Amino acid sequence: MADTVAQAIREAADTLGEASITPRSDAEHLMAHALDVERSDMLLRHMAKTPPAAFAELVRRRTAHEPMAYILGSQDFYGRSFRVTREVLIPRGDSEVLVERALAAMPGARNVLDCGTGSGCLLFSCLLELPGATGVGIDVSQAALDVAGGNARHLGLTRGQARFCLADWTMPGWADGLGGPFDLILANPPYIEADAPLEPSVRDHEPHGALFAGPDGLDQYRVLVPQLPGLLAPQGRAFVEIGAAQAEAVMALAGAAGLAALLHYDLGGRPRVVEMMQQR
Repeated sequence: MADTVAQAIREAADTLGEASITPRSDAEHLMAHALDVERSDMLLRHMAKTPPAAFAELVRRRTAHEPMAYILGSQDFYGRSFRVTREVLIPRGDSEVLVERALAAMPGARNVLDCGTGSGCLLFSCLLELPGATGVGIDVSQAALDVAGGNARHLGLTRGQARFCLADWTMPGWADGLGGPFDLILANPPYIEADAPLEPSVRDHEPHGALFAGPDGLDQYRVLVPQLPGLLAPQGRAFVEIGAAQAEAVMALAGAAGLAALLHYDLGGRPRVVEMMQQR
């Protein structure tokens, strides 16, 4: 048993070497969480203290490949902290390009729909940059909507600015009462192939319903994209996240639905977002 926080962190970093590519950083963040202090404060003032008993359980969870975001309970996205639980996907930095492109294309958007809102990271990141805008986030999971609602309150969004609806776009009439048409539609649907090899941190911990979409990962696009023309305002645009190998297929679905499509890339140069709009 380690006598000090510093020693416990060193031992944990050695233990986490097989589960993480950043074992030292993980160990430090887990210790700060166990101490309920900021990491910088821990490094300056707490390294000689006795490590808290709760630290060992946090290390055990991380050793089992549980994502840091679930252990710590939050993840940063677009400059803000979002609460996350195992009921929602962990926000990824690659998804920030969707927010950037949406804001650049539609700075005057007033009515926003987020399909599959999860933590609410896409919807709230846009609403907080669009003065006067209101939005609705839908999800098939009430547990996910509860997480989104908590994030909305934490970020200072009122019920008049952001509301939530339990809805499934595969069911008839799902959009009735949502308040469309919409200037801006956001979507990060499930798009992983059913048999795709995944890291244990994703496969064993993140919600499968938000990950997998049939043999080729396109099942949800085939349902959602044809419905977008009926949801978009005449000058509105939809921004849909895609897997790296799905650009051609999703853009073809957009074309078949009568939508013009533009492809956007993430910082790694991978196809990431398809922008869709009514053809002029």
